[in-house]
Amino acid sequence: MIEIPIEISSRHIHLSQRHVEKLFGAGYKLKPLRKLSQKGEFASTEVLTLKNGAREIAGVRVLGPARPQTQVEISQTDAYKLDIQPPLRLSGDIKGSAGLTLVGPKGKVALREGVIVAIRHIHANPAQARLYGLKNGQKVSVRVPSGGERASGRAGEQAVARGLTFDNVIVRVAPNYNWRLQLDTDEGNAAGAKNGTRAEVVKPSWWRM
Repeated sequence: MIEIPIEISSRHIHLSQRHVEKLFGAGYKLKPLRKLSQKGEFASTEVLTLKNGAREIAGVRVLGPARPQTQVEISQTDAYKLDIQPPLRLSGDIKGSAGLTLVGPKGKVALREGVIVAIRHIHANPAQARLYGLKNGQKVSVRVPSGGERASGRAGEQAVARGLTFDNVIVRVAPNYNWRLQLDTDEGNAAGAKNGTRAEVVKPSWWRM
């Protein structure tokens, strides 16, 4: 059995340095709030509002460091709320994707494209990929077992993982990656999973390690 910890990726924003300065002021640098599981990445102290006409979602976290291009990752539920139709894409693939307006304390940025719903995926560094017989771009299935009690937030009440198999999970391999299954909030809620819940990479009969 190949176990992998789940990481629930809530809505977030990656900004280019040009857009950082347009939204927060000339010369502005993102301020780290906490480190993320992937090497070199951090949640910043900065938040923005996503806006499409009269519809908006406030308090959306910016992740750092700044990237070459701005990208917004939301769930399908967020897309319904904003009344936009972002495509299901891997991070970085934003050509022809949806747009909206980013609102910051010092300005606004109207994106013509850049908004996606991220495809569920596994992060692995080359050593981890070799260990488990995985290749970059490979599609696998991952099962979240039923059970596994976790606190629900109400005194004396417990919730359990519902048990769900996710197909077409894309393996992404890079030197700075760390072994995680990344799901968005809709997928995490559907499985009754939270950060740290253990899932199992399904091993098909044809798979040779």
